[in-house]
Amino acid sequence: MEALYGPDGFYLRPEGPAGHFRTSVHASPLFATAVARLLCRVDEALGRPATLGFVDMAAGRGELATGVLGALPPEVAARTRVYAVEIATRPDGLDHRIEWLAEPPETVSGLLFANEWLDNVPVEIAEVDSAGVPRRVLVRRDGAERLGDPVSGAEAEWLARWWPLPEEPGLRAEIGLPRDTAWAAAAARVERGLAVAVDYAHTAASRPPYGTLTGFRDGRETAPVPDGSCDITAHVALDACAARLPARARLLTQREALRALGITGARPPLALASTHPADYVRALAHAGEAAELTAPGGLGDFGWLLQPAGLPDAAALLVDVADHEEH
Repeated sequence: MEALYGPDGFYLRPEGPAGHFRTSVHASPLFATAVARLLCRVDEALGRPATLGFVDMAAGRGELATGVLGALPPEVAARTRVYAVEIATRPDGLDHRIEWLAEPPETVSGLLFANEWLDNVPVEIAEVDSAGVPRRVLVRRDGAERLGDPVSGAEAEWLARWWPLPEEPGLRAEIGLPRDTAWAAAAARVERGLAVAVDYAHTAASRPPYGTLTGFRDGRETAPVPDGSCDITAHVALDACAARLPARARLLTQREALRALGITGARPPLALASTHPADYVRALAHAGEAAELTAPGGLGDFGWLLQPAGLPDAAALLVDVADHEEH
């Protein structure tokens, strides 16, 4: 926790997360465009309220909040109250319409969007010892590890339900209980609307046998040393997060979600190159960016967890874009 969020932690460094790794937000403005489209669909589902809320969890330096606000139709933007939730100080020059908060607002009607937040909520690591017993992994500031006490209590119950470990020495699991709790608390702030978590993810059918804990520094993967010099991250058991709230959730890949929001990566027709060459070049650039956002084996495999509040079904907000526009 201190390594990421303490006084000298990674997330308070002046260069911000974007100085070390690239998220979908940084990959292309099309990502913010897609989130703005989703916010508009939530707006319609809520009956176009006088005030529409958009909460950007783990806002970094406000890149997504800025992009979404800029991509909204003027009529919707005029009714939208934008909150950027981040522990770092407010960046200079940020749009005055964006409220900068350390915690999400108590209640919101609209869309809460958590892009690559949960993977940085710290978790305990369990490793199976030579006797087949899952034990906590203890880590020194220099990254050296040793096994501690056996996993017990609520953490053991979580492992048994969501990530049972065979009695094979060396197998690991990341105990996602703090992420479940953090997600439930954040999503519960949405009084009416939709909460969305986007992250590196896995489900019970595909848990990695040795876990996913790693670090990032200066754009490169590195050892997860908890000294504040690097990001420390682990993939998220989104199915466990989804189960913490009573509303029916939907899990899908980023590729599926973005395609439903009109980000397909389809190349423009070649005929456009001869009739409107400038438009063709722009469309080709957008297609390349969309392809990166939806690529199998890359950003397209990110998990999206959609949790509705006061709405009948999250799936209705991600119908095929053509069908949506017809209505």
